[in-house]
Amino acid sequence: MTANDPMNQALTDSSDDNSAMKKVKYWRYARYAAIGLAANAALWGITLIYLKTAKPVYTSGWAVIVPGAGSGVSVNLPEIGQASSSSSSPFGSASMDPRANYQFLITNETVLEEAATQLKISAKQLGKPKVKLVDNTSIMEFEVAGPTAADAQKRSRAIYEALQTKLTQLRIEEVAKREQGTQGTLTSSRQKLQQTQKNLSEYKALSGLSSSDQVKDLSSNIEQLRKQRVESFAQVQQMTTRLSQLSSDLNLTVPEASNAFLLQADQLFQQNLKDYNESSALLVVLKSKWGDNHPLVVKEATRQESARVAMLDRASSLLGRKVDRSTLQNLSIKSESGSSRESLFRDLVSMQADQQGLVAQNEALTDQILELEARLKILVQKQSKLDNLQREVQIAEAVFASTLAKLDLGKSDIFISYPVTQLISEPTLPDEKTSPKPSIVFVGAGVASIFITTGLAMLWWRKETALYIKGKIKLSQRAIAES
Repeated sequence: MTANDPMNQALTDSSDDNSAMKKVKYWRYARYAAIGLAANAALWGITLIYLKTAKPVYTSGWAVIVPGAGSGVSVNLPEIGQASSSSSSPFGSASMDPRANYQFLITNETVLEEAATQLKISAKQLGKPKVKLVDNTSIMEFEVAGPTAADAQKRSRAIYEALQTKLTQLRIEEVAKREQGTQGTLTSSRQKLQQTQKNLSEYKALSGLSSSDQVKDLSSNIEQLRKQRVESFAQVQQMTTRLSQLSSDLNLTVPEASNAFLLQADQLFQQNLKDYNESSALLVVLKSKWGDNHPLVVKEATRQESARVAMLDRASSLLGRKVDRSTLQNLSIKSESGSSRESLFRDLVSMQADQQGLVAQNEALTDQILELEARLKILVQKQSKLDNLQREVQIAEAVFASTLAKLDLGKSDIFISYPVTQLISEPTLPDEKTSPKPSIVFVGAGVASIFITTGLAMLWWRKETALYIKGKIKLSQRAIAES
């Protein structure tokens, strides 16, 4: 093979190209290595500077719970009505969670500014707390960051107090607006109650009917009087029967018995009667001894006649009518047999007086019953209107009392829209800072360093592979061209 052989010439040229490629490859490798070292040095430098200069951050955690039980209050007003107030559970609606409202409030600028004012810092320095709603519970977890552990705890307390202040303010405003809405109803019901009471009082004064008890009492009185009238009528009947029987037994009327007592009480009549009886008795004795024409008999007969005439005249004068001997005999209280009928005469007169009294009582009861029945009829007509007015007053009282009770109950229940919260976990005092944490920073820097080194290595390998393929192609093309 000669020196100018084309094959030999191609091999010589190939050897020269390989030497040049090795030099380029060496410098390219050195360049990528330098870049990798510089990038890693810069990364670790920045990491160390960050750890040395970054301000520490401490995080205080705390939690609150929103009780889910609803409350209810019921007030019974005897003879007036009932008032009730109830609040459903704040978690009763599946589409609304009150914790979402509290999450918005605690991150609201108003609450944060209030907390910042308490801490004497700006709201920007305070920052916003992190809020987490624990699923399937009514618990809310909060995290507040601060430059120191004590400062983070103070910020947590300030934010919680600011939230409670805001909730209290919102509850008071809600109660005030609710009360403002019911005040109109309360005023209207009060005016209606006053008007119905006035109408009732005026009607009582004009009608003379103060209550329904008057009608009941009057009805009871009428029934009692009717009972008394029945008893009185029975007594009249009984007394009339007894009087008729006694009058029949004595064969004497009550006026005649009264006349008998009148004659008995007159001394002159009784003296004339005595003279007449004595003369009659003596005349019987004288006639038994002597005849009718005997002077003593004639004298005594004359005396008897004079006594008889005087007795009849006196009796006629007392009784006011003409009487005879048989009439006087019937009016004699003492019978010829000597038995006294005075007690029977007295019973007859007494029965007559009692009968008249019972009759008068019966008539008075009848008149009184008629009068009370007429009054009852009038009161019954007035009672209907009185009952209507009283019913209106009761309804007005019930409405007013119920409205007032609901208003008072509404004031007491201030947690309807904003449920009460309970601090179940006090703000913690962190033992160590949250950031920066060297372990995490070093791990992150290490991972970044690996990524940088791996990336540069892949770039170098890709470049080398491309150059190698390109060189092979170029050699093949040259060899073909020279052959």
